[in-house]
Amino acid sequence: MKKQLHILFQFASMIMILSMMAGCGGPSAEELAAIDYTPVTQELWPVSTPEEQGLAPELVAELYYNASQLETVYSLLVFKNGYLVAEDYFNIGAPDLQVNIHSVTKSITSALVGIALEEGCLTSLDQKMMEFFPEFTDRISDPRKNQITLRQMLQMRAGYPWEEATAEGTELLYSGFRTSNLVDVPLAYDPGSDSAYSNLTPHLLGIILTRACNMDLKSFAQEHLFDPLGIEPAFWQVDWDGNYLGFSDIDLSSTDLAKFGSLYLNDGQYNGIQVIPAQWVHDSLQIYSKNTWTVPVGRNWGDNGYGYLWWSIRAGDYRYNLAWGHGGQQIVILDDLDMMIVLLADPLHLQHGDGPWRIEKSNLNLVADFVASLPAE
Repeated sequence: MKKQLHILFQFASMIMILSMMAGCGGPSAEELAAIDYTPVTQELWPVSTPEEQGLAPELVAELYYNASQLETVYSLLVFKNGYLVAEDYFNIGAPDLQVNIHSVTKSITSALVGIALEEGCLTSLDQKMMEFFPEFTDRISDPRKNQITLRQMLQMRAGYPWEEATAEGTELLYSGFRTSNLVDVPLAYDPGSDSAYSNLTPHLLGIILTRACNMDLKSFAQEHLFDPLGIEPAFWQVDWDGNYLGFSDIDLSSTDLAKFGSLYLNDGQYNGIQVIPAQWVHDSLQIYSKNTWTVPVGRNWGDNGYGYLWWSIRAGDYRYNLAWGHGGQQIVILDDLDMMIVLLADPLHLQHGDGPWRIEKSNLNLVADFVASLPAE
């Protein structure tokens, strides 16, 4: 009898555990049915539904349910076939909330390089970095720096190291750059030989644009990029020498990011205006460098590549291009499905270490897991 009761107890315990596990497996059908992701900024975009545009509504509902469970997500927008099909705001999020987009700024700098080439400020991506810094010619002790090209800088192949890999680099990054850092920061490898994520590199590109176009970076961006898109940044940080940062620290909203990202699904056009050259859009989203990011992110965030200051990520059956900023800011371009996803989050400004990185990974994986869940076409 005792043996039978013991077996019965074990069986009941197993049933309870399985029930608990089932309850932790994801949202219930009722919870998903209660999710409302109806677009609210309908005056800005053509609006449709996921189902009308060939997206499974239950997958979209699960995406928004999962977003609601994260502690720092502010806004999440999904576009398909040129339509806004899903939109919602969390925590303090709102359509006009502008926050620090951090390294999404790099992809904006990339666009400005393409525009500068079209405008004639720059003549070629094979121009050398040092051509624009003659005052430092006599201070260069490493001759390899004389060979760095604009193309290598866009591809994160200039040879400069990832600052946060060392204590000295981290201190430099958070204390702020000076133009002279192009001299005193040593190269980690030969230009063009390998890639490493660097913040100094795109910042120097921004300074090059300022010098080549005889206009500060913010003014150039406002005239040639932001004004055509109807964007007015709330803030843009400058370095110790007064140069606007080419790598970070612009305050923009999720709708601002969506306007910018739409250029990369529409051959550089916005409302019929050619803002960025179509060929530049195409060239920017190719893969020139691989494994530029070496820190694990998640099971569906892999096989990373790098274009012209744009990431490329493999998730499930799809590869998407990504403008990515600290905290988990994202513009996702999924060209195969004519889809764009925009996520704005708490920028976690000046917050670093394991805790903030865990939060950022959750935001990155939210999108990667959704993309991986989409059936192959």
